[in-house]
Amino acid sequence: MLDIKQDNSEPKEAKCPQCGELMANIGLDFAAPKKDNIKEWKHLKDLYSVGIAFHSCGCGGPGYIPKDKNALIAHLEEILSGYNKQLAFWRKRIEPSTERERQREMSKHLDNISRVPYDLRPGKGTIKNEDAKNYWLGKIKEVDQKISKLSSKRGAY
Repeated sequence: MLDIKQDNSEPKEAKCPQCGELMANIGLDFAAPKKDNIKEWKHLKDLYSVGIAFHSCGCGGPGYIPKDKNALIAHLEEILSGYNKQLAFWRKRIEPSTERERQREMSKHLDNISRVPYDLRPGKGTIKNEDAKNYWLGKIKEVDQKISKLSSKRGAY
């Protein structure tokens, strides 16, 4: 931090010492490929462009990192499928009207309910269908945009 932060000021943007361009915080688990491995650098750029980086607590690594563009698109499509299943649940769900119904729903559908952020759970944790549907539609839109961005790039390097 000494090279990008001085005194108690905000950290400055980190620039590459070779080219002077802004550097990306891609994570401590990142291992750079050789400079002349253009294919790998393009893939890393694609990963970073859709929000995949090499951050972890150090215990188990950063998780699954797709090895090429096709694997990345397949991974995003798998995520999209899961989001669509969540949306289908919330579209069919009947909101509980009593505490007993809420408890029963929690025991039967905890997996679906726990995937919605706490800030969408007012009061005792009851989630309105409309809020959950909007949440999942937003997540679906994000992944659709990432897939479109990758699909629109020419070539699979």
